[in-house]
Amino acid sequence: MTIRNDAYSLKHVVTTQQFDTNALIRFIFPLADRMREAVKMGGNTLLAGQRMISWFEEPSTRTAASFAMSMAQLGGEVSFATDNASQFSSRAKGETIEDTFRILNGYHPNVIVSRFATAGDAAKASKISKVPIINAGDGNNQHPTQALLDLYTIQKKFERCNNLKIGMVGDLHNGRTVKSLAYLLGKFKKISLYFVSPLSLRIGDDIKIYLDKHGATWSEHEDLRDIADQLDVLYMTRIQRERGSMLTSAELEPGKFSINKPVLRLLPKEAIIMHPLPRLEEIPNYVDGDKRACYFQQAENGLYVRMALLTIILAPIHIPRLLNM
Repeated sequence: MTIRNDAYSLKHVVTTQQFDTNALIRFIFPLADRMREAVKMGGNTLLAGQRMISWFEEPSTRTAASFAMSMAQLGGEVSFATDNASQFSSRAKGETIEDTFRILNGYHPNVIVSRFATAGDAAKASKISKVPIINAGDGNNQHPTQALLDLYTIQKKFERCNNLKIGMVGDLHNGRTVKSLAYLLGKFKKISLYFVSPLSLRIGDDIKIYLDKHGATWSEHEDLRDIADQLDVLYMTRIQRERGSMLTSAELEPGKFSINKPVLRLLPKEAIIMHPLPRLEEIPNYVDGDKRACYFQQAENGLYVRMALLTIILAPIHIPRLLNM
């Protein structure tokens, strides 16, 4: 396939709806594979002289660290980083997100990676920013780069993104990762999604309407054990207590919205267990030894996918060479 340098150029990464299946499977994921190889060789200098601002209004381990290491592996640098910016910056004084990003633009970074406390702020910032913005999560709305690494992990395991049965379990109302991944999966053929959550934490109607429009099938359940034996992918999430989510004593029953040994016995041998992390009681530590557990590899894959995205945004001239086009 022939691709011009700018054929898949990205300015901002705001939502997963902006990606099409062709770009993912024939472009972004192969580039992530090249990044995996580059890391094994000690990195490269594709982004030498490029500077990132890392602006996080909420806590982060994996996303912030993997983006910082992505810049380092590519020869760039993180010139400024802040955590909990909603408390320890002028945002705490009432500054608008638009003014904050006008100021950050004025310092001439090459890219801004930001986690926003409020849903929709990523879109607001992208509308006024001349500098590329990567949404590292905006409230309970979306987390597009997490969804990309999730789908990359699925593709590496099954060598396909079509014809899959995926169970999503936990806080589906507040979990931004499941929303972003559902939007991505809806673009592929023969996808069946099983949403397992308490009634109060069900996934939003907007996701269901989107899936219907794209021909994906979905169903809702209140017990993981009812559908575990049907799954290719079991995607677990935590209950987001920081956003007010709580479970009743009945909902805390082991195996209902968490993994226990009976669930492992039900789960097909070739299935995989995923989690965006951090995990709480929904995945006991003993599951780590199960060959189907791939959440730590999933997290590592974030490095390669984010390196690929940064290359697309900041150094597209190198892409034909990297992909032998």
